[in-house]
Amino acid sequence: MQKKNAQPLSEAFSDFLNENSALRVKMAQQRVVRGWNELFGEGISKYTGNIYFNRGTLYVHLTSAVLRAELLMNKEELIKKLNDHAEMTVVQDLMFR
Repeated sequence: MQKKNAQPLSEAFSDFLNENSALRVKMAQQRVVRGWNELFGEGISKYTGNIYFNRGTLYVHLTSAVLRAELLMNKEELIKKLNDHAEMTVVQDLMFR
């Protein structure tokens, strides 16, 4: 017996995300946090500590002052790269601590 409004699970999940924009933003933010090491490689990730979002700002704790200065000079490029990875604009600002 088939149901009248049967649809593939991927389509149902996509509809669910379109209706819940806050959840879609949270998922994109998690993609950014998880993708930090993948995007910037082993060299940067070994000096990276805690990474988290607060009100559109991505906070990244670094253990190297030299790396912090280098990343600050390329801040706009990093934001663009992170937003491209998230497939939407979720990183409004980037703070290094």
